[in-house]
Amino acid sequence: MAIFSVYAVNKSGGFIYQYDNYVHRAEAEKTFRYPLDCVLKIHDEKVVVSFGQRDGIRVGNALLSINGLDVNGKFTADGKEIIEYLKDSTNYPLSILFGRARLSSNEKLMPASMFHSLFAIGSQLSPEVGSTGIEMLETDMFKRHCFQTLTGIKLIVLTDPRQSGIDELLRKIYEIYSDFALKNPFYSLAMPISHRVQGLHQGSLVAPIHVAITLVPSPLMWMRASLEP
Repeated sequence: MAIFSVYAVNKSGGFIYQYDNYVHRAEAEKTFRYPLDCVLKIHDEKVVVSFGQRDGIRVGNALLSINGLDVNGKFTADGKEIIEYLKDSTNYPLSILFGRARLSSNEKLMPASMFHSLFAIGSQLSPEVGSTGIEMLETDMFKRHCFQTLTGIKLIVLTDPRQSGIDELLRKIYEIYSDFALKNPFYSLAMPISHRVQGLHQGSLVAPIHVAITLVPSPLMWMRASLEP
């Protein structure tokens, strides 16, 4: 059970804030000899596995590092194209780390903006009079919770499907946003939270939001509490 990320979107669908609580876990690291026994391709400016799933390496995994040095998209740490680098037999043996790549800023913006549109459509199509829109989307892999403030700001939390206590977390995040952003005299409503605002930057919210996330009870904690006399 986990809370993966927190998003804030303004009433126009623009990105205000984003915080990742996901701890990156390497899926597979292996030492290769020439020639490479899996097929790689460029996808969204990343090098990913397209064929040759084995030893924990899965199709779709991104190449994260070579010989312990993180790669930069489709380039090695020293600026060489990864595909061409791997074709050179003199570079082997190589220790290559594969796993799920972190999303770029544009990739994070896309689902947030898409949810904004779905939220608006859901409000109009709902049979409930005065519907406030989508409060939760549930899949087998995650849940997306949404809380819309009176000013139209949407606070979105992406969690494990079994995670509980999210309503309280959303209210706490709203309190943090109000204290750190809305009470700042240099901040205007719906502005992105960045270093351009005097006395305010994204790091200002990281510590209190992280604390709020760690205080969210897990279902196991609720179960223990209910069983105690």
